[in-house]
Amino acid sequence: MISGTGTLLQALIDAATDPAFGIEIVAVGSDRPGVEGLARAEGAGIPTFVHPLARGGDRAEWDRGLTAAVAAYDPDLVISAGFLKLVGADFLARFGGRMINTHPALLPSFPGIHGPRDAIAYGVKVSGATVFLVDEGVDTGVILAQESVRVSDDDTVETLHEKIKVVERAMLLDVTHDLATRDWRVVDRKVHWLR
Repeated sequence: MISGTGTLLQALIDAATDPAFGIEIVAVGSDRPGVEGLARAEGAGIPTFVHPLARGGDRAEWDRGLTAAVAAYDPDLVISAGFLKLVGADFLARFGGRMINTHPALLPSFPGIHGPRDAIAYGVKVSGATVFLVDEGVDTGVILAQESVRVSDDDTVETLHEKIKVVERAMLLDVTHDLATRDWRVVDRKVHWLR
């Protein structure tokens, strides 16, 4: 699932060309038509779909439609790779525990859409990226992995976000590979890798 340029998606597309990575991307969906990420998917021969939420639209109806659109591809795992919409109850009933997302901050600090901006405004010296299981909250799911980056005195929101994106891409690949090739379970908000 994407909403924009698809740089995280491209990392997944590139990794999926190696059978040892353990995944096949069965579809790419977006809430926005005409975004570069859709062109990346189409260029790689991956089916795409667009499911926008109209301004003032019924979110529950949108969520039911998104659930049906994703379910049509029967994925084992749903990856939010820069998808800027919150999924709802229907989606989570179908894909809960099987959807991961990345966040450009060290959760639970600085949830929401402005992680790097909020980190700089707070004056932290370390920020980073988090990969987590999506739940009904805003960036509140079980943490699968985290990686830190130093915040320099001269960092801007843009330079910090670029530093975070580097570790975010690598971490998303590592977690996706592990989820696809290893057994795991969650107990008390902790992930236990079984093999």
